[in-house]
Amino acid sequence: MGSLPPHVVEDCLGIVQVFSDGSISRSEFVKFPMEVEDDGTALWKDCIYDNQNNLHLRLYKPRSATSSSAPLPVLHFLHGGGFCVGSRTWPNCHSCCLRLASALHALVVAPDYRLAPEHRLPAASDDARASLKWLQHQALMPSAAADEWLREGIDFGRVFVVGDSSGGNLAHHLAVELRPGSPELAPVRVRGYVLMAPFFGGVVRTKSEAEGPPEKYLNLEILDRFWRLSIPSGETLDHPFANPFGPSSPRLDCIKLDPMLVLVGGSEVMRDRIDDYSKRLKEMGKEVDYVEFKGEQHGFFVNQPFSQVAYKVLEEIKRFMTKNSL
Repeated sequence: MGSLPPHVVEDCLGIVQVFSDGSISRSEFVKFPMEVEDDGTALWKDCIYDNQNNLHLRLYKPRSATSSSAPLPVLHFLHGGGFCVGSRTWPNCHSCCLRLASALHALVVAPDYRLAPEHRLPAASDDARASLKWLQHQALMPSAAADEWLREGIDFGRVFVVGDSSGGNLAHHLAVELRPGSPELAPVRVRGYVLMAPFFGGVVRTKSEAEGPPEKYLNLEILDRFWRLSIPSGETLDHPFANPFGPSSPRLDCIKLDPMLVLVGGSEVMRDRIDDYSKRLKEMGKEVDYVEFKGEQHGFFVNQPFSQVAYKVLEEIKRFMTKNSL
């Protein structure tokens, strides 16, 4: 008798499947529950930032920006997807970045990063850092050699890292690594971090994880699967990549951080964990603004960037940027 054919042992939303023989299938065709929303107020284009890994980023700028306009601040946007799925090209990410560029009158830099399980953490973290180094490289280049959109009219001294879900996790780790003012990135200066429902985990469940009703697109089973496939093999949810307060995570009480704005939906499975994250950082003396949007579920801004609640999100980000641009 022949051996049984490989069978699926892990299935990420039908997009990524891991088989019993260790092989991995990643679908290039994803059915999205939303379409691109583009009101024509922002321009965009793609650039490669890592030739070795063939990684691209997408630049966005407001159509109204001119050579005589005030220099644009930079929003460095890191997409979500549990480290296993997601791309700058997905309609929700694309629409979100169009909206950020236009509404906040900023240059948006949206890099892709290597995904798990083909590339487990720290690959995504390394790529997030590399995309910021690409921005630094552009800032240091002679004007004629830099990307056309970055030659003039960009305020590299006002950079804000914005991360959604797993991107918010990456933003946290960048904040810890780069320290206040991000001196190693000069003349690029990160002024603050916006964490949109950052994707964290832990062995001990929070109340909203253990008892909260499942969301439309997310539940605890999916979150656990993302972690199993993205953290180093054999590790637990208390690994430093997952749990900022785990037993082997760096002590944050003695690390200075740039200001943070943490946003979360009140009906998210991860709501309690994100609330606890913000409270603990505040107790350590960190500058953290925490804003909860009642009744909203995970991805509420990215998936619907032109909704009524999205206007409130944009107001919070604008206020945060203004406060930390002085």
